[in-house]
Amino acid sequence: MTAQLNARGDVAVLVPAAGAGLRLGPGGPKALRLLSGEPLLVHAVRRVAAAPSVRLIVVAAPAAEVEAVRALLAPVAPVTVVAGGAERQHSVAAALAIVPADVGIVLVHDAARALTPPELVESVAAAVRAGHPAVIPALPVVDTIKEVGPAEVVLGTVDRSLLRSVQTPQGFRHDVLAAAHAAGLEAHTDDAGMVEKAGVPVTCVPGSELALKITRPLDLVIAEALLHVT
Repeated sequence: MTAQLNARGDVAVLVPAAGAGLRLGPGGPKALRLLSGEPLLVHAVRRVAAAPSVRLIVVAAPAAEVEAVRALLAPVAPVTVVAGGAERQHSVAAALAIVPADVGIVLVHDAARALTPPELVESVAAAVRAGHPAVIPALPVVDTIKEVGPAEVVLGTVDRSLLRSVQTPQGFRHDVLAAAHAAGLEAHTDDAGMVEKAGVPVTCVPGSELALKITRPLDLVIAEALLHVT
């Protein structure tokens, strides 16, 4: 049985949280690393659960931690926890498999983006609801980007006006995401890449500076500071 939040909501949020997070340094699974005394996953789920459109949250946890994650999240929000896979794509597929067919919008969200505001969840969902089959939140790239070849020689400067830094949650029509996973496409770093490969147009909406991805130890320091101003 799936645990529900808003029975009238039309959105399921999948949170793949089985990764090791090696770039964050030694420790347990990345989603369970602490930020201000609480696991990143707790921060992320709390914010997602505050979005009014969300009916269902499915977390794909490390296989050995399913019961522990279920107990961890029980006081936070009604959440369904499943065993994740070796790769992110496998974890998303495992979570997607239990989403009821009548949930029309599916969002995929990184636990590492622990401070993502509920307003961004609603913005992505609203864009899918408005008719876009796939939607990603994105920010303009502010750094100058160089294309570099052998021996670290610069080949050229990329036009950054055409570039975006992509965040999560990424939103999809349920059937679009399910078809992309059923097609068995090669691994991508995000689900939008899978649906792009299937020929589905992907639309950008404005992202949020709060939706930074906590990947390195320095990111934890930045996120800690942001907690005190949000």
